[in-house]
Amino acid sequence: MKVFTLASELKVLQQENPNQKIAFIPTMGALHQGHLSLVQAAQQDGCLTVVSIFVNPLQFNNPEDLEKYPRTLEEDLKKLRSQGTDAVFTPTVEEMYPTQLQNVVVDLGALDRRFEGACRPGHFHGVVQVVYRLFQFVQPHVVYFGEKDLQQCLVIEQLIKQVFPSLEMRRI
Repeated sequence: MKVFTLASELKVLQQENPNQKIAFIPTMGALHQGHLSLVQAAQQDGCLTVVSIFVNPLQFNNPEDLEKYPRTLEEDLKKLRSQGTDAVFTPTVEEMYPTQLQNVVVDLGALDRRFEGACRPGHFHGVVQVVYRLFQFVQPHVVYFGEKDLQQCLVIEQLIKQVFPSLEMRRI
């Protein structure tokens, strides 16, 4: 399993596997069986599996919540290694959000203001920003998301429809 911290390093993975579909599973770490089932699904589909682990500060309204979010990188890497994951991308905040970065604009309708979005203003805007950047870096052919986060899936589907129309999304 290869572990990358820089987006530029991901190009090597793409160059070494030009004819293989890249499957991508974005996470914030603290991996559990649900995450691992996404990896298994990607592997069953015959894809090169790339998992990201990045705690996205833009998804947290409260700095204390960000600070308290579990960070279990070594344990997560062991789990992914035991699953046979091909690559893991663990960028820094500086790698994900360099200065002078322009945000992507996606029309979410009322999706970001209802249900979970009503309680967490700005949360889904943060999700869109990080997933947009991750898709740019990883350049996947197919992405896997857990259906238990249905509202997030609907938000990501809008991002894909509006910005990455050739990208396939699988909900597991």
